[in-house]
Amino acid sequence: MRDFGGRCAYSMQHHVRCGPLEVDHFDPRLKRELIQNYGNLFPASRHCNGKKSDTWPNKEELASGCRFLNPCEEMDYGEQVFEDPATHRLVGTTRAAVWHIRVCGLNADHLVYERRRRADHWTEIKRTTVLVKGNHEEVMELIRRFREEVELMIPEIAEVPGNARAEGGERIDR
Repeated sequence: MRDFGGRCAYSMQHHVRCGPLEVDHFDPRLKRELIQNYGNLFPASRHCNGKKSDTWPNKEELASGCRFLNPCEEMDYGEQVFEDPATHRLVGTTRAAVWHIRVCGLNADHLVYERRRRADHWTEIKRTTVLVKGNHEEVMELIRRFREEVELMIPEIAEVPGNARAEGGERIDR
């Protein structure tokens, strides 16, 4: 869990916000003696682990480019997975990313809601000027606690670059 900063490997939700993380076997097909290999064990929220379950792409899906993104071996967020700043839904720019988002349920209402709230909170933090009269320490402590709470939300995710197009030419955010 330390390698992932206490966050789900798929949704990036912090365990403080989503509850205890479970262990996901990234590739559930591995032979019994390899299934407990550290490189195959990822922390996952109950939501993501339940959605992914024992799913693995079949031959046809693999042939078309569908697969799970492995955050230990490749860049996912900011490279293949982006956040639409208007809807806060995730958008995949590769067939693998689209499949990954869909199968892991990364556009579930509660995840979109948390990304929207995080964006709203950071906007408030960045644009608000505070003029304090009286006990500065109490106000500063309140601001510190608010920032700390926001930092436990799903981290900011890069927007889809203007010239990036989803695979197949369509805007993919399923």
